[in-house]
Amino acid sequence: MTTALPSKSAPSAALPGLDAATLSSLKKLTQYYAVTAFIALMIGVLLGPLQALNYGGINVYDYPLLKVLIKSYYQGLTLHGVLNALVFTQFFISGWMLYLPVRDLNVRPNMRFAWFTYLMMTAGLLTAAVPLLTNDATVLYTFYPPLEGSPVFYIGAAVMVAASLLVAGQVVWLWLAWKRAHPGRVTPVVTYMSVATWLMWVVAALGLVVEVVVMLIPWSLGLTRGVDPLLARTLFWWTGHPIVYFWLLPAYISWYAFLPRQAGGRMASEGLTRLAFAMFLVFSVPVGLHHQYADPNVQNSWKIIHMFLTFLVAVPSLLTAFSAAASLEDAARARGGRGLIGWVRRLPWGNASMTAQVLAMVSFIFGGAGGIVNASMAFSPVVHNTAWIPGHFHITVGTATTLTFMGVMFWLVPHLTGKRLASPRTALASVWWWFTGMMLFALGMHWQGLAGVPRRALVSASAQQGVYDAMHLGLPKIITAASGGVLFIAAILFYTVLWRTLLSRRVDDPESTPIPRSDAISAAGETLADASPLVRRTEPLLALTFVALVLVILVYGPVIAPMLTNYQFIPGQRLW
Repeated sequence: MTTALPSKSAPSAALPGLDAATLSSLKKLTQYYAVTAFIALMIGVLLGPLQALNYGGINVYDYPLLKVLIKSYYQGLTLHGVLNALVFTQFFISGWMLYLPVRDLNVRPNMRFAWFTYLMMTAGLLTAAVPLLTNDATVLYTFYPPLEGSPVFYIGAAVMVAASLLVAGQVVWLWLAWKRAHPGRVTPVVTYMSVATWLMWVVAALGLVVEVVVMLIPWSLGLTRGVDPLLARTLFWWTGHPIVYFWLLPAYISWYAFLPRQAGGRMASEGLTRLAFAMFLVFSVPVGLHHQYADPNVQNSWKIIHMFLTFLVAVPSLLTAFSAAASLEDAARARGGRGLIGWVRRLPWGNASMTAQVLAMVSFIFGGAGGIVNASMAFSPVVHNTAWIPGHFHITVGTATTLTFMGVMFWLVPHLTGKRLASPRTALASVWWWFTGMMLFALGMHWQGLAGVPRRALVSASAQQGVYDAMHLGLPKIITAASGGVLFIAAILFYTVLWRTLLSRRVDDPESTPIPRSDAISAAGETLADASPLVRRTEPLLALTFVALVLVILVYGPVIAPMLTNYQFIPGQRLW
């Protein structure tokens, strides 16, 4: 029960469709993006157990052999965060969300430009990797001055972000060309979700681009006498929270468009899907001040406004939860499922790709609830900068996003290469081990965070161990330490499957594993004239982007303007 993209629109004479050579090149490019992403994840995952052991009260960073490779806990944390949260996600998403709309629209991209963006992103990664590996950019991956890294690191990171924006530009350009060639047509839903995500990222990335290019690079080169930490933090969080949605929305694309078919069902509603992504586009960016409740010189009124806007983002997340659950129930009942929740047993739990994504969705229930706590001015001070935050982060990005992408790889690699998935049983086991390990880590870290254990700290080597002993954290420390071992086993299982698949012989036509495009219970229709009012009003994505940009300026402009007029020049510091 699978159908391949594209399905709705034949190419017009003015807009050439994909030919065999272009499709082959596109698949190879997507494979390069995805494999590079998972190499970065693999290296980052190897550092993960060291973080878990630290919060289990075991300091391994002083071992002589490890000291040769990693100078300190803080360098290890920087590498872990940059590789897993920035490199892995950016590479996978760039390949994923170029490939999907091109196949959905059946348009021919400029493959020279597409390959250039990959090479540019890789060059940025390699440039930034040098100071990271030499302990010259141990800044904890947050771009928080006055912690100062090498200018080479900031330049490499800027090149990577610029490359992702070029991918966004190419996708939007292709979509606009398709719109001109098909006037009055409804944008196919996979393309709609991809374009909305890219446009949101363009608006969101502006804060980080300004911080790095205008402030941090000149500062690290010694061209300015200092940098304003408060302004830098504000610009960072302009991007820093919306980037979470940039990581999550590509997973949502699979949950909405592909997971229902993999489970044997249908997408609940294309109109509801478009509404959710339109809301993410408009409301995802002006939310950053909820990370700065403790920062001085930011009026509480603006913090409260950002808090309510953050709560508003929960609405499309709840729409996603409803739609995904409805699609899965539709699938299970079609397979004979009965009862209020008994239908869950009828889902195809032997399918590793489906199971990975369903478990990712389950994890995000807890992640969404924790996000409401983090966004609340009443509750945030209790958990701010404690171990609760990385516990939350590993549910949202480490599980909801990463486990979804792992599940996607189980069908994407055969689709791109014509190679059959090696050992589906091992793939299924890796999914359950990863989910279990992440839930254990989240439990232990949330528990410790509520007790007041700080985040980003070498707590296992603290000079005041009596403080931690008095917290009676024996059990959560054991849980946290054990989670690192469970996740390490999960990684071994997953990468065994991935590398065995990639290194095996091609035995099938790649298109024999088609993209699992789902039909919809409530479809949007093909023409705007026949579409529902909801579909028509959410179709103009460029207009919605303009609304999003105006909203961002309205809620950030009055916050940033006083910082510019009272700019503080603070010199840099290198602590590790």
